This record gives sequence, C-alpha cells and structure tokens, in this order.
Amino acid sequence: MRQASELKTVFMGTPEFAAVSLQRLLENHIPVVGVVTGPDKPSGRGLQVHPTPVKKLALQAGVPILQPDKLRDPQFVQSLNAWQAELFVVVAFRILPPEVFTLPPLGTVNVHAALLPKYRGAAPIQWALINGERETGVTTFFIEEKVDTGDMILQRSTAIGEFETAGELHDRMALLGAELLLETLTQIANGAVQRQRQSGEPSLAPKITKEQAAIAWKKSAREIFNFVRGMNPVPGAFTNWQGRHLKIFRTRVIDEISSGGAAGEVLKANFKEGELIIQTGRGHLAIDELQIEGKRRMSAAEFLHGHQIQCHVRLN
Repeated sequence: MRQASELKTVFMGTPEFAAVSLQRLLENHIPVVGVVTGPDKPSGRGLQVHPTPVKKLALQAGVPILQPDKLRDPQFVQSLNAWQAELFVVVAFRILPPEVFTLPPLGTVNVHAALLPKYRGAAPIQWALINGERETGVTTFFIEEKVDTGDMILQRSTAIGEFETAGELHDRMALLGAELLLETLTQIANGAVQRQRQSGEPSLAPKITKEQAAIAWKKSAREIFNFVRGMNPVPGAFTNWQGRHLKIFRTRVIDEISSGGAAGEVLKANFKEGELIIQTGRGHLAIDELQIEGKRRMSAAEFLHGHQIQCHVRLN
C-alpha cells in the first residue's frame, strides 16, 4: 500500500489560505515537485513588488516555481508536464483549462472552503457569513470542466461563531482545509477514494468587489450585522458620513423590531458610554469598530471622542 509521501505532487495556489495547505504538505514530506502561483504584485504604501504567500514558501523550501500569465500557454503546459507529477493539488487558484487539469494520471484535486454544492465560486467564506449561515466547511473534490462541480472526496463541517468575521473564519478554514487535504492524499495514495457526485441545491459565491461593500441601511439590523462580518477585513463594509468614507468592521444587533426613524439615522452617539446606534430598515444596530478614511481602525468610543457626530444625521 502506497503512502501519501510517495505521491509526486504539483501544488497550485496563490494567497495565504493556500500557503497553509502547502506548508502542511511540506511538513508531512509530500514530494511537491513544483509550485504554480500567481504573478508578483505591488502592495503596501510604496507599492513595492512582493511575491505571493505561496511563492515565498516555495522559495524557502527550494521548490521549483512557475508563474504563468496564461494557463493555456503551450510553453507553460510543457514545463508543467516536464515535472511528471502524478497529482495536481489546487487551493485558491485560477480556473484551470482541461489541457492542464487532465495532465496528471491521478487527477487534479481542489480544496474548496464550503460544503459543496453550496457556495460554488471565489468567495464562499464571505457569502456564508453574509447569508447568516451557522455552519460551513471544507470539501475536497476532483476538478472537472465546470467550476466546483466535480466528484467529491471528503467533507468536514464546522460551526460558525455568532460574531465570527470572514477573516477569523478564513484562518480556521485554512487549517481545516490543510488537514482535509492530507487525509485526501492518503486516500488517493492507497486507492481508497470513494468518489461522490454532488447532490442538493447548488448556490453561488461570486467574487465581491469594493463597490458591493456599501451598506444598505434599508436592510434589517440582522442582515447588516451579517454583511459587516462577511466584509471584515476585506474589502470592508462602508458607509458615508458628512462626505467622508466610513468603514464598519464590527457591529451588534440591539433589537430586530424597532422602526420609526429613517434607515441610516444616528439614534445615539454617546462617547462616554461608547455607544453609536443606528436605525436600520428593521431594528437598531450598534457600531462597535470602525475606521474613518485616513485614520486607523478604532472602537466606537475612540471615534466618538474625536468626532462630533450628531443624532438624527443619516449615514448613506
């Protein structure tokens, strides 16, 4: 019976979520013969060019790296094939064309941060929170031509904390996904995989843009509370106050019934108590952490100490 440590593997991924899985493979002596990752990008105040988190890890481990612009480029496919991997592993990467994912004899496995077929797409963690889900999980599956539709291998579920943010859930799911990937490789190595077709009603989790992060105060307090969690930390739910951009990172539902004021109206702004309470389309919402443009993130108490925000003004 073969061991996972005998599987010649190519790893494909770009962000920190993927780097956690790559780290686990390397720690467990999986022979990663090559890494495919995204291009280096400028970031930070100086817009200096930085390697992706996956590339940083591959460089430290001395693993060969490819950073293709186009995944259908014949030269890239030829270089990929030259690694003679038995299996490709994909975590938080681009959509692979058939000429790539069909190369390895044991197939191409993806780690997806949702309980498929729910939340197919680029932002499953964020959409699970926005929709108020109480449970999510990780799925490993074999890639097919249609995105996130392939036969499942393993799934693990996890409860979502009441106040958990997308950033916090992301970190937990990255670890859960890495562990599930190791189990998956073990099953593939010893021939014990039982492929399962996806069943149930599928849902989509498309990429979220900065423009989509605007808070719609006409929604209920509960909906906005979940929306803010799903947008924390990136791209950050936002509203406007006196022509200034205001990012909202943490809120609390005060009640889910009260109405009467205009949606987005400031009902209470008391810096001594640190309370900033807003009328929504249904119910009252307290803002606990926020950031006005040009400043750092701060508590509501800190914000109110430095900014005079009047009751009955509207955020929009």
